Amino acid sequence: MKVIATLAELQSSLKPLKTSGLKIALVPTMGALHQGHLSLIAEAQKLAEVVVCSIFVNPTQFTDPKDLEKYPRPLEHDIKMLNEAGCNFVFMPSVKEMYPGYPKPESWKIDLGEAEFVLEGEFRKGHYQGVTQIVYKLFDAVKPDVAMFGQKDFQQVLMIKNMVEALGLDVQIAVCPIIREADGLAMSSRNIHLSQADREHALALSKALFYIEANYKRLDLSQLLENAKAMINQMPGVELDYLTIANGDTLRPITEKTHQNTVALVAAKVGQTRLIDNVIIK
Repeated sequence: MKVIATLAELQSSLKPLKTSGLKIALVPTMGALHQGHLSLIAEAQKLAEVVVCSIFVNPTQFTDPKDLEKYPRPLEHDIKMLNEAGCNFVFMPSVKEMYPGYPKPESWKIDLGEAEFVLEGEFRKGHYQGVTQIVYKLFDAVKPDVAMFGQKDFQQVLMIKNMVEALGLDVQIAVCPIIREADGLAMSSRNIHLSQADREHALALSKALFYIEANYKRLDLSQLLENAKAMINQMPGVELDYLTIANGDTLRPITEKTHQNTVALVAAKVGQTRLIDNVIIK
């Protein structure tokens, strides 16, 4: 496994592999890796001969400077995990490498559709402009055949798909299922900030989603949401931002049950840590 810090070295390392016709997969991450990330590496290895994992805590997608400052960065641990997983390249650039004029903002504005401004977009204004800005830079640097993303960041994946379509980029977006702890909690780099009590209280999020999934055919939408919200609101230290049953293509709340792409999404602050989760309704 080769660890690379510059765009020039990354491109010179990948060029002969591309020329020889090998398929390249990109797994973009912000580090603090867990089994969820490793599942993306494993899926990438099924789809491509060469796997590049990027580790970059992207400053343009953080709306709260304190959130950026406290984001975990266990780089030695991450490199060890990726090496054991059989990753081929780890791209770990500096902020200056990706944004040469930083902190002066670069020009980036893309129409991601109405879904940019709801749910996470409402609570973290400008977040998805920052996300798509760095993902575009990574796509431009790696020129991958396929890029791997986790379903846990459902809205983020939708925004990246919208960017790919808007810019006509030649890359396949592969979405991998949420990896959960044995008790149902969605794996997240933020989970390390949870106290033991917070960790137990956080289970209300996945339990509410599983309740919606299990009772979707039996109860009407308003009853489903009312009961699921009650499960979260009765939990101490949990502050609900939103819980919705939405169209997975637009993220608008559905008003009647259909057989189309339907997803239940939740976000809440648990103690001092904000968590998101979702379940696709089949």
